[in-house]
Amino acid sequence: MIRPRTKSPVVPARRTDHGPAGTGIALMIVAMALLPVGDTLAKLLTGAMPPAEVVLWRFGFQSATLAALALILRHRLRGAMFSPVLVLSGLCSVVTMTGLVGAFAVMPIATAIAIFFVEPLILVLLAAPLLGEKVGPRRYAAVAVGFVGALVVIRPGFEGFTPAALLPLMAATGYALNAVILRSASASRSALTIQTGATLYAALIALGLFGVMALTGGSGLVAPSAPGWVWGVLPLAGLVSAATFLLIAEAFRRSEAGLLAPFQYLEIVGAVLLGYLVFGDLPDMATVLGTAIILGSGGYVVHRERAAARGGGGRAEALAPQG
Repeated sequence: MIRPRTKSPVVPARRTDHGPAGTGIALMIVAMALLPVGDTLAKLLTGAMPPAEVVLWRFGFQSATLAALALILRHRLRGAMFSPVLVLSGLCSVVTMTGLVGAFAVMPIATAIAIFFVEPLILVLLAAPLLGEKVGPRRYAAVAVGFVGALVVIRPGFEGFTPAALLPLMAATGYALNAVILRSASASRSALTIQTGATLYAALIALGLFGVMALTGGSGLVAPSAPGWVWGVLPLAGLVSAATFLLIAEAFRRSEAGLLAPFQYLEIVGAVLLGYLVFGDLPDMATVLGTAIILGSGGYVVHRERAAARGGGGRAEALAPQG
């Protein structure tokens, strides 16, 4: 998932090859409003079934939605949908979604997302060994500060800490690895091809893992005996997830990443608002402080990446999310 990073210097809206940049901004705003809705639905579902089953059904309905859309918009498909790189992307998506949904089950949405915000910092650490990118000491320093912020939110060794607080870190690592994978996949495939293929593989991987759990006595399907409202929320969660990711992909197709960066902050606002309205959760001061540190360091990393892109005559990249 694309998560909020930081405010960027004001860049005048301009036309891209795909229309006005303002259209991309509007799409990003809608997507950031939908992301916390999907997270809220996932948290509601964890009250009726295990997180692993929520992940399984969510990917199932999401892949069905994307497959139907791909059939309708088949002229937008480009490149191979069935390939090892998208299998890896699907696996990373399962890791990401499992970590997030598992975290939603035991902590406020805003807290889980705050920890997840270390994703761009993890991506910086992966950029040198996996992508061959040069990372300077200032960006490494920003990464270190960001992880201090994560420790403030997680509070290891303090009362109230549980190992479940590490689940958003697992999700962030899975997402960062996925971003690396998708940089190669996007060179020869359209966003719709990537989203549909990777999500289908994610659903199959989740089904396989859940099957192993069932055979070993670790879990069984709860949904058939769950309350009736579950069967309304499950497909809705899949639909919201699919719509969100496609909106983000289209936003980045129409506008530059640096121009869209400030609007990604809206997700944390929605997470706090829905967390309070639906579950009565409000972040404590330590979480607010840690989130501010993480966002500030992530913002500096994005700023340095944009500066490097301008200096090299390129532009900052952003990839549509999976999971």
